[in-house]
Amino acid sequence: MPQLKVHTHLETQLGRAAVRMFAANDRMNQILIEHLDPTAWTAKPPGRGRTIAAIFTHMHNVRTKWVRLTAPRLKVPRQLHRTRCTPKQARAGLAESAARCAEMLAEALGGGQGRVEKFLRDGWARPWPVGVEMLCYMLSHEAHHRGQVCMLAHQLGFPLPVKVTSGLWNWEKLWKECGSPGPGYYS
Repeated sequence: MPQLKVHTHLETQLGRAAVRMFAANDRMNQILIEHLDPTAWTAKPPGRGRTIAAIFTHMHNVRTKWVRLTAPRLKVPRQLHRTRCTPKQARAGLAESAARCAEMLAEALGGGQGRVEKFLRDGWARPWPVGVEMLCYMLSHEAHHRGQVCMLAHQLGFPLPVKVTSGLWNWEKLWKECGSPGPGYYS
């Protein structure tokens, strides 16, 4: 019996940490949109790539898919249109989808609720058991697209200030902005 108690305690810690990490992750997206030159939002990228607007709407829409497939009992935010979405709409949509993803992560990794038993990335992908891999996949997907946004803004002639891009690595500040005490606090 003590093993089960320790296991549940660790899951609860992981669930809370996952929620804080995803909140910091979304704060990074919000910071980029806040500091992005509005002209860059729909500027045509070189080649056949996505606009910055399309990248952020893709991030939001994928989150809605994760929630719809993995935790269908949660309210699924409406999708955003890749060509008609404004920065303000993207910020609001991302905030809402981040909240649903945080709920999903808390249920999946929070110890004992059992409501989320598997992570479905897409309809074509095999389900994964819930675990830290789920969180890592979600964070990696978003980090990849943030890198695209930073590079594309630079290529389009609208580079983000160094203070902004280097601030994406200041997790202590990001956690505080999200109301979290920071790493290692599990209460």
